[in-house]
Amino acid sequence: MKLLVIGLGQCGGRIADRFARLNKRAHSTRGIDIIAGAFAVNTDVADLSGLRTIKSDYKHRILIGGQRANGHGVGKVSELGAEIATEDSDKIIDAIRTTERFYETDAFLLIAAASGGTGSGAIGVITQHLKERYIGKPVYNIIVLPFQQEETAEARIIYNTAMCLKSAYLVADAIFLIDNQRYIKKNSPAETNLALINGRIVEPFYNLLCAGEETSKQYIGARTLDAGDIIQTIAGWTVIGEGKSSIPRRIPLLGQRRDFRDRMSETSKAAHTMDEALGELSLTCNPKNAGRALYLITAPPKEMKMEVIKQLGDNLKTVAPDALIRSGDYPRQKGSLNVTVILSEISSARKITSYFTKAIDLISVMKAKRGLEYSNRKLEDTFNDIPVLL
Repeated sequence: MKLLVIGLGQCGGRIADRFARLNKRAHSTRGIDIIAGAFAVNTDVADLSGLRTIKSDYKHRILIGGQRANGHGVGKVSELGAEIATEDSDKIIDAIRTTERFYETDAFLLIAAASGGTGSGAIGVITQHLKERYIGKPVYNIIVLPFQQEETAEARIIYNTAMCLKSAYLVADAIFLIDNQRYIKKNSPAETNLALINGRIVEPFYNLLCAGEETSKQYIGARTLDAGDIIQTIAGWTVIGEGKSSIPRRIPLLGQRRDFRDRMSETSKAAHTMDEALGELSLTCNPKNAGRALYLITAPPKEMKMEVIKQLGDNLKTVAPDALIRSGDYPRQKGSLNVTVILSEISSARKITSYFTKAIDLISVMKAKRGLEYSNRKLEDTFNDIPVLL
């Protein structure tokens, strides 16, 4: 699958930069391209300057709101970020159309942090403009949720997050939810932590995107998971995870045959790897709430036993009984077995509901301070009180 990636705001730009680096890796080690183009959009000049891999010309690092923000950001005011994105949407679309492989793009992927100003405000707006301009081409979002300490430090963070999630949900074909808190390492320096987190966010997409772009016969699986399978799988709230297991090198003695213990070990190792992928999902959720799912096993060809693939499918069906499941195999890895899992069309996620509930409570307090009548209604009834940034 070939994506056109657009990072919005500081966090979105840095993750888009990692996707650009991921494409360089795919090109140099596998001879394929998985990113048609990578772009960073921001109201802050310094943030755009700090990127490493995205091309440094003005067509790939796009400054918006030059006169209104003066190149210094919008100060976490997501409403202003949305206004600027609306005003400069043509500037962004004109820039992405210049990429050489634009019409090879299978889908757009827009990335932003939910809690900021520029990215949080712009992601829904630009998603809507792309969907109106390129009818029939999926537009996906990656939305990064705030750290726990950010949520408790400032009420505005919760408000921005709820507005961003609601706006994106109304327009995006699917939203990959990323919980920053799941990746944090408490004893690491902040800059190192953020770089590691961004790398872990991007890594599960690597084999998933590469599998359908392979052209070498020896690396094409018996069941290829390509763009069509992914497009038919992901919708609404979505999470992704990856598990890895090393495969010890076996040197059988002359005339020695592998016995049933070796076969059992292969199956259990694959099952353990899928368990790890489910344990490392980008947001804690109940797999039983997923309406669709897919898994991809990437391993040396000799490890691609039908028994192993069937076992993985049975395991996923056990934890996600109501999901329509698609699968694929990718005979590429050396010395390791990887399993990538996506759960999609998630009907309920506690953390997302929590943001909406807290935002509604904040709105009730604000209305009470202004002397407006505000009754205690159900969450579903008060959901409309959360503003939309479109």
